[in-house]
Amino acid sequence: MRWWRRSLTVLAIPLCVICAGLSINVWIGYLPTVHSAWARLVLAPVPGEVDRGTVLAMQIAGVQPPSGVVTPVTIPADASGFRHRTELVYLPPAWFGRNPAPRLPAVLMIGSALNTPADWIWAGHATQAADDFAAGHGGYAPVLVFADATGAFNNDTECVNGRRGNAADHLVKDVVPYVTSNFRVGDDRSQWGVAGWSMGGTCALDLTVMHPETFSAFVDIAGDASPNTGDQKHTIATLFGGDEAAWSRFDPATVINHHGRYGSLAGWFDIPGGMKHRLLTAAGIGSVSDGPHDGIANPEGQDIAANALCGLASAHGIRCAVSAQPGRHDWPFAAQAFDAALPWLAGRLGVPQAARIPLPGLTPEPSTSVASSVRAAGS
Repeated sequence: MRWWRRSLTVLAIPLCVICAGLSINVWIGYLPTVHSAWARLVLAPVPGEVDRGTVLAMQIAGVQPPSGVVTPVTIPADASGFRHRTELVYLPPAWFGRNPAPRLPAVLMIGSALNTPADWIWAGHATQAADDFAAGHGGYAPVLVFADATGAFNNDTECVNGRRGNAADHLVKDVVPYVTSNFRVGDDRSQWGVAGWSMGGTCALDLTVMHPETFSAFVDIAGDASPNTGDQKHTIATLFGGDEAAWSRFDPATVINHHGRYGSLAGWFDIPGGMKHRLLTAAGIGSVSDGPHDGIANPEGQDIAANALCGLASAHGIRCAVSAQPGRHDWPFAAQAFDAALPWLAGRLGVPQAARIPLPGLTPEPSTSVASSVRAAGS
């Protein structure tokens, strides 16, 4: 009779794994369709994926495809020593329109604490959003860089340099230079942005205010007030081995206050607002949500964090807005928010044929930036 008990035990293990996966999926909308779930299970290529050889052949041919492509990259970690997985780069149709490729702006894409580099493609539909944008702008869209900020599915680094690896150094010192040199993207800070959801939203703000010499814009979708693996004491212990000074170096509010006034920096905060759109109240060069705290849609106070950080940022010269729209803290909301922010981000970074539009709730920004010169370089 023991054989059937052993059989049940063997069957129970994968069933437990499946149940755990289903729980995560219900929680954050990780796998929106049966097709995407099956594709992830069998490690299928992401939509539009081609190898570097095909990218080269397409580039030499100089024929603009109807949609962009995604190519896997193995980026050396010489500067960081960070152990990471294969990363992905989305190239819009116009990148192939001529040889050499135009110097397009680029956006670093960062997912949640539980993640793979492909999550923004499978769950966040970012490449579909970019393709849709490109279809209305002559094939032009930003190059999207799906970076590995954690090195493993459950290694929550919060994009800092700490006990779980030098994630910040990998993103800034490994990924950005590699993509710039290998895909001929713009090499000026005005042409680089960061976008992320949940942990990635925190990372987007943090990396931008810490490295204004590298990035000029961010999209923070439901990020926290600071790197967060629990309460502050737990975060300092797990990420920094108890080093409070190390934590403060990655706390956005501390970084902003220590930096002083910024120049030519802008950011879009997006928070879920339950079932209602919220009005925006302009405050100088910042625009914040005037709705009450929504603890259901923002379980860890992401709406409070966004309003506080945008208020602080605007006081230090960073143009920003807090946009709130229906949804909750999950991947479907992240996809919706990125789709809404992309036209602003593309215009801000100087994507050719992309109009420069104001942040929600704000008047148009004075056209004193280098956007026009960026367009000229990419034309």
